[in-house]
Amino acid sequence: MKHRSRVHVVGMLLLVLALLVAGCAAPVSAPAAPAGGAADAAATEAPAKEGGFTIGVSNTLVGNGWREQMICAIKAQATASGLVDRVIVVNRNGGPTEQIADLEGLISQGVDAIILNPTDREGLNAVIEAAIAQGIVVVAVDQAVTAEGAYVVTNDQVAYARIGAEWLFETLGGKGKVVEMRGIDGVPADTDRHNGFMEALANYPDIEIVAQTFTGWDPSTGAQQALDLITTTEVDGIWTSGIDYPVVEQFQAANVPFVPIVGADNNGFVKQLLELADEGLVGAAVTNPPAIGAVGLAIALDALTGKNPERVTMLTPELFDTSNVEGLQALYAPDEQVGWSTYVNIPPYTSYSGSADVSACKAPGE
Repeated sequence: MKHRSRVHVVGMLLLVLALLVAGCAAPVSAPAAPAGGAADAAATEAPAKEGGFTIGVSNTLVGNGWREQMICAIKAQATASGLVDRVIVVNRNGGPTEQIADLEGLISQGVDAIILNPTDREGLNAVIEAAIAQGIVVVAVDQAVTAEGAYVVTNDQVAYARIGAEWLFETLGGKGKVVEMRGIDGVPADTDRHNGFMEALANYPDIEIVAQTFTGWDPSTGAQQALDLITTTEVDGIWTSGIDYPVVEQFQAANVPFVPIVGADNNGFVKQLLELADEGLVGAAVTNPPAIGAVGLAIALDALTGKNPERVTMLTPELFDTSNVEGLQALYAPDEQVGWSTYVNIPPYTSYSGSADVSACKAPGE
């Protein structure tokens, strides 16, 4: 009797063990997901929803018309989409340290997506990836980041600088003394633009760079730098990273003859190219629309609603010079702010009606 009892107990133990093994085994029809890459990124994305979203916006350059319009375009698209309940804007001057703190604050407020104009290509990756791990969609606009799982929506900044510089060097006949007026040292867009400028310069050995400045994309800073240069240095041409109309004004203030100038599609600069051509101003405006912010929001909403947008979206810049009066006239808007672009509708991404909606600068509930 004792022997049979032991056999019975051992048999029961073997049966229980077999059941436990079977319960832990993966079904044959379910292959293991590959480690890393898109599978990991997809696993952290928020499930698709139908609307009612809260959007966070991080900007670290105040007093710049381009950035102001970027934020207003985000608000306009948020309103037009009908999918957003609230837009939280964190807007101050700062670098990576300040932006990390701002991003952490947006995460703590439970936003569904974050649109940021990044201060660093890699330095924000940890906080961005932390947000993504919590199911927050993150879109870097205007400048790129390398964070795993982030969306990047930019104007092609390398091409922006290259085509403007090529126009300038050709206009000078391939030789002359040129000033490169950059943006903020170390930020992704400035680095990309400088690389594009240098790509063009490599093909023009007789172009001499007599000065390089960092304007901080601040109109008053750029104006003072330009005034100092044109009154103390021989300059044949100026390439600017979007600080353009204040530079033209300094030629007028100093009563110095114009030299060819490259800028962005800022309304004030476009007006100068149209109105001062008879006074000798020759220049080119390269498109760099602030409405890239609205494109970023459209991408974020597509991601939130399960439409699987591309990870990288890049717009191609166009150049309009003083020989293309019709093109410049199409860019110019008499009632628009001098530092704003009139290039506000970017199909198929934007759905607001136009400049009036962006100028209203109203998010849902405001």
